[in-house]
Amino acid sequence: MKRAILIPTDFSDNSWSAIGYALQLYKDVECIFYLLHSTAIKVSTLSNLSNKVTETIKNNALKELLEMKDLVEVNNGNANHDFQIILSPQELNKAIKKAIEEWKIDLIVMGTKGSTGAREFFFGSNTVHVVQHIRNCPVLIVPEDYNFIKPLQIAFPTDYNRFYSLKEIRPLKQLADVYDSKIRIVHINEEDDLNDVQDYNLMELQTYLSDYDYSFHWMPKYAKKVAEINDFIEELGIDILAMVNYKHSFIEKIINEPVIKKIGFHPKIPFLVIPE
Repeated sequence: MKRAILIPTDFSDNSWSAIGYALQLYKDVECIFYLLHSTAIKVSTLSNLSNKVTETIKNNALKELLEMKDLVEVNNGNANHDFQIILSPQELNKAIKKAIEEWKIDLIVMGTKGSTGAREFFFGSNTVHVVQHIRNCPVLIVPEDYNFIKPLQIAFPTDYNRFYSLKEIRPLKQLADVYDSKIRIVHINEEDDLNDVQDYNLMELQTYLSDYDYSFHWMPKYAKKVAEINDFIEELGIDILAMVNYKHSFIEKIINEPVIKKIGFHPKIPFLVIPE
């Protein structure tokens, strides 16, 4: 069965980064890539536009979407890959939710701005909204201008205080399957010994990953979690960071505080956000 990958696009460089990464990541996997563009306009703006203008906007977007599809098909030339376009008048999150249901989407891939110059935001606002509101599909976030590297090392940070269901671990396993990646489970030391709950959750993770190449790592506790995460990304040569987005999770804290100067964390590598 072909994997269904949804790539929302606004035709920016970020979108092209996401497309390029997804095509490389799944080059040996049969996939249907759905290129989605939302033509939704704010109601305040819409009221000032005539039907003719809105129709022109829609037609121009369709033309760009078809050109993007043609360009990708010509340059990709991979027999494993098929491409479809989705032009939606709905606001982006609603368009994505509808696509997930209609086309049984397995993964959303989105680009995000880096942290150079004036672009001091963790993710673009579209990406933040998707991560906040889409709760039934994992999102892989690709930094702008990121050069593809085979993801041979995937990091999964946890404090072991939370029990993960098999459904939450499945996207991590599916990603590891593509390149037979090693999964590094990283625990940030906040105590000398794990308590009974943490021990149980650790054992459950071992059970879930028994058929995979995995290892456990303990990192020293710094004042800021972001420093620890950046540290082990570098130390362990991590290619993709994967986390479950649950209430009060690290991801939730980041997306509620978007300015990088305050947070000190920006995506140097692709980031898989798994919904709970």
